[in-house]
Amino acid sequence: MSLNRVYLGLGSNVERERHLTAGLDALAVFLQDLQCSAVFESQAVGIKSGPFFNLVVTGLTDMPLMELDRRLKFIEADNGRYAPERKGLPLDIDVLMYNDLHGSFDGLVLPRAEILKNAFVLWPLALIAPQLMHPGAAKTMGQLWAEAQIEQVLAPVPFEWRGRQLTGI
Repeated sequence: MSLNRVYLGLGSNVERERHLTAGLDALAVFLQDLQCSAVFESQAVGIKSGPFFNLVVTGLTDMPLMELDRRLKFIEADNGRYAPERKGLPLDIDVLMYNDLHGSFDGLVLPRAEILKNAFVLWPLALIAPQLMHPGAAKTMGQLWAEAQIEQVLAPVPFEWRGRQLTGI
């Protein structure tokens, strides 16, 4: 059974610490070698809402891509993402990269376009995997972040998960 390296983006703008912690706890059940970036606060992009907490995680899984994506939707649902009366975005988990897949897979486009568009994805990804090659841009995440011209303000925030400080940069 082969293991697949995945990179996931997590975000929340409602009870941010609680939902990100719940998301990380759920991911820890099935991702091996789970590593987390620092947590950043950012203003909402594309929606009117309060500020988000965002981070990127990486880990290994034996799940095929679509099974992983389904599992992430269940974790989001468990945190109120699809509740009819929900306010804001309790938990969003996106597959950013899955191994070095490049293209569209049952409607899931990888690598995810937000990597190159949003500082709250690219900066934590560059911190956690600076030498990782972006399959479409043919540059490392570190190079992409160094060259990025993204007008978004991010601030690292104090955050602890399972005794680990996810704060420093």
